[in-house]
Amino acid sequence: MNFFSEPLTLMTFFPLVGVLILLLIPSDRKNALRWTALITSLVTFGISLWVLTMFRSANPDLQLVAKYDWITVAGWNIQYHLGVDGLSILLVLLTTFLTPISILSTWTAVEERVKDFMIFFTLLEVGMIGVFLAQDLFLFYIFWEFTLVPMYFLIGIWGGPRRIYAAIKFFLYTMAGSILMLLAILWLGIQGGTFSVPDLITQGGIPADIQWWLFLAFTAAFAIKVPMWPLHSWLPDAHVEAPTAGSVILAGVLLKMGTYGFLRFNIPLFPEATLKAAPWIALFATIGIIYGAAVSYAQSDVKKLVAYSSVSHLGFVMLGMFALNAQGISGGILQMINHGLSTGALFLLVGMIYEQTHTREIKVYGGLWKITPVYGSIMLIVALSSMGLPGLNGFVGEFTILLGAFGSEAIGSPWYAGISAAGVIMAAIYILFMFQRMFLGPQGEIVEEVKKHGHALRDLNWREIVTVVPLLIFIFWIGLYPAPFFDLMAPSVDKLVEALSAAAMAMH
Repeated sequence: MNFFSEPLTLMTFFPLVGVLILLLIPSDRKNALRWTALITSLVTFGISLWVLTMFRSANPDLQLVAKYDWITVAGWNIQYHLGVDGLSILLVLLTTFLTPISILSTWTAVEERVKDFMIFFTLLEVGMIGVFLAQDLFLFYIFWEFTLVPMYFLIGIWGGPRRIYAAIKFFLYTMAGSILMLLAILWLGIQGGTFSVPDLITQGGIPADIQWWLFLAFTAAFAIKVPMWPLHSWLPDAHVEAPTAGSVILAGVLLKMGTYGFLRFNIPLFPEATLKAAPWIALFATIGIIYGAAVSYAQSDVKKLVAYSSVSHLGFVMLGMFALNAQGISGGILQMINHGLSTGALFLLVGMIYEQTHTREIKVYGGLWKITPVYGSIMLIVALSSMGLPGLNGFVGEFTILLGAFGSEAIGSPWYAGISAAGVIMAAIYILFMFQRMFLGPQGEIVEEVKKHGHALRDLNWREIVTVVPLLIFIFWIGLYPAPFFDLMAPSVDKLVEALSAAAMAMH
């Protein structure tokens, strides 16, 4: 197997080269460790751009496929099968884009056990890319479970005061859902004689009543990961306790593994069960949108506010995807990317001020804009993008989702879209409220607190600005000119919608 003729394999496993080099570097050479991890992640990003140049957006099928027999013992037909299409290309790029940014954000934030941190972080990237490329259910499950391990240690070792509790809760929740998915995967593989997703979709013919149980088993794993209301309670703990880089990757990529799972497996494998479940998923998504926004408003810890806002934003993604039409699904995929950019940037910015003040209590801040004008300006742009201001990325995704949900036959009622639209207004309330209390008005007590420790609050330095600026570029790009992003996914989304229409016809 020639790696250079297998771009997807090279992209997935290249971070392991970095891991090997990190293992050889002595633990006390912290900067060498940081640079090694950063350069590894930048090269991986470069490979993903190379993959993008080879990707033909007009082709709805899987591209750059790597397919080999892997485990063929006792009639088990398990393959090493990677492929990329319009449903996954943007998520792969998001993963390779956010990883170097996250590593750069740890430069001064992570001082303890830097070597271990960088090794876990680099391993995490392998798992995340693998999840988005795997086309064999068994291989997918291995990557899916593998991402749990590095994240567990990142939260459990470098997290906040309640890190052990948060890490174990995160692990147990995700593991519980995954076990049900594993049973469904085994059933599919044994009944269908293959674990290859494209082959299983082509075979079809799963009886409707069995489809329903398989759909629920996959949903258990994916809904916890998203997390959908009411399975979201692990998320605020994990986010608040995770180190900044962990929060960025958790919000930016790991939560998307759940929404992507619905898109890649639930919808195409179980079309009849999907059509049956759509109104229910829409109901839970709508509750999640309103609930997440209401609870965000009540938070006193700014990181917890951003964490709960994720429950609300990912409710939009689920609503769009289960509208089961081209607008809804396209909006859902774009909103996954938007959430990764906006919420990732929010976590980075919260982490930057936390490094100086060691508190996240909103009430102790105030008047920050005067002291840190660059920080305040960037925070304002990101906050407006998160609440969906026209001209910034969040608006395009939310608007397309509401358009899809409003006219969706699968959901069956425009009320879901109508109520969800209130979530956009609620987002404006809690985000502007947070911004106003932290950045405007009289100076908060934290300014004096920091002075007592012998240093004044400083504005962002060049490294912190370099960390956030790439995210800002995409926030404006998607907001002002989203066409290239929609073009990448359109043929694959249309193909998925056609398959659903055929299933709907067959049901009637």
